[in-house]
Amino acid sequence: MNEAERQDFRALIETRLAELSEEDARGAAGKATVELDQQSVGRLSRMDALQNQAMAKATDARRAGERARLAAALARMDEGEYGTCEDCGEEIAPGRLRLDPAATRCVDCARG
Repeated sequence: MNEAERQDFRALIETRLAELSEEDARGAAGKATVELDQQSVGRLSRMDALQNQAMAKATDARRAGERARLAAALARMDEGEYGTCEDCGEEIAPGRLRLDPAATRCVDCARG
C-alpha cells in the first residue's frame, strides 16, 4: 500500500469517526431515563419508551465498538502495520478495506 492510499484510508476512517460522533449527539435523548409518571404516559407507552431506550443503548454500544475498531486501525496505521493481515501477514485487498477500513484479516483468513 502506498502513502496516497494510506492517506485516503486515514481520511475515510476519520470521516466515519466524525459521523459516529454526530450519531451519538442525535441519539443522546433516546438514552435518557424514562419517567414513571403514569398520568402523563400510559403503561403501554412507558413500555414502548423503555424498549426504545434499550434499543438506543444497544445502538450506542455498537457505535462504541465501531469507534474502538477504527481507533485501533489508526494506531496500526501509525505503526506501519495497517492493511496487513494479522494472521498470514499478506496485504489486505484495498476493496475490503474500503468496505471495512478497520478490517484486520484478509478475505481468506476471515473465512477460515
